[in-house]
Amino acid sequence: MISEFFKIASRNLQTRKLRSWLTTIGIIISIAIIFILVSLSLGLQNAVQEQFEELGVDKFFVEPGGKIAGPGTETKVNFTEYDEEIINRVSGVRDTTPFMLGNVKLEYNNLARYSIVGGVEEKSKDLIVSLKVEQGKYLDDKDAGKIILGSQYYHNNIFKKPVEIGDKIEIKGEKFKVIGILESFGNPPDDKSVYITIDEFKRLFPEKNGQIDSVIVQVENGEDLKDVSKKVEKRLRNERNVDEKNQDFRILTPEELLDTLGNILNIITGFLLGVAGISLIVGAIGVANTMYTSVLERRREIGVMKAVGARNEDVLGIFIVESGLIGLGGGGLGIIIGVGFSKLVEYIAANQLGTSLLKASFPFYLFAGCLTFALFIGVISGTWPAWRAMKVKPVEALRYE
Repeated sequence: MISEFFKIASRNLQTRKLRSWLTTIGIIISIAIIFILVSLSLGLQNAVQEQFEELGVDKFFVEPGGKIAGPGTETKVNFTEYDEEIINRVSGVRDTTPFMLGNVKLEYNNLARYSIVGGVEEKSKDLIVSLKVEQGKYLDDKDAGKIILGSQYYHNNIFKKPVEIGDKIEIKGEKFKVIGILESFGNPPDDKSVYITIDEFKRLFPEKNGQIDSVIVQVENGEDLKDVSKKVEKRLRNERNVDEKNQDFRILTPEELLDTLGNILNIITGFLLGVAGISLIVGAIGVANTMYTSVLERRREIGVMKAVGARNEDVLGIFIVESGLIGLGGGGLGIIIGVGFSKLVEYIAANQLGTSLLKASFPFYLFAGCLTFALFIGVISGTWPAWRAMKVKPVEALRYE
């Protein structure tokens, strides 16, 4: 019996092709938008997760400033080498490396560009997994007048032509020799950064008085990262004579950073899904309107069906299956469009924006969820028109013109 419902419903949709397509468009657009948003959101979360997994589960960050402060942010407080030494002496800490950040104008090939310069130590390449050299070599602590560059200076022609190993870039009137090109971070601002030694940074930025913008802390093997971070927090509070209320530094563990980014992504995705939901409501109204119009047009047909023995349940089933097919068809086409558009966004992000963080993810449950949701919307939208069709009386329907 159900197979007969599908045959009749399919035939009815084929005889009203234009109206069926126009009705389906609302469902197609809505499901496509939902699919794209969820796909890119999941892909971004996975990419961020991979970045933190590369950093490792044995490292955390300590930064000066309150909750709204961050690396490179101007604050009334600062870290110095003394603060790093305090952290290094905490039980459970294996090693630390400082990060110093500043803004500079780079000059090369008769062009000027502004970028962030980072002061790093030689051991940073081991503590910061993302600082991987693609060409050349990493900085030694004694490398004066030398610099390593982010990947975009070589691959994206920021200075109209690639900057290569051995070339010289001018910073604050001084020439720095390029000795290394880093692998891509996947984030354009990071891929435009440049790095020099800590000593060179202090010399170029005497006004910072050796201020440290961030300290990366590695814990000993077998130590619990949260326990060590609590010890560091307590020790720094004592040394800086602050308590929890007026604490002038913050500690960020990978778990906390992931939670924060996840919350932000969820808020943005939720807002965009709300917008997509509005278009889905419009599509559902379109399905209901089409099905209701179909009931009015087919009153005589319904009367004939009932006259030859069709039950109310049969009429109800035919119209619900018909509206369900509209939803399912719209959902399937919406998913196809969603996959194509998501891959297009991923391609543009990688080739035009230079970021590998914006990737599309296509888990099975996303396909199943979108199809099920589209089918559900179609069925719900057609329920009331189907109920109206069921209530048509054979005698009145046969007299209807």
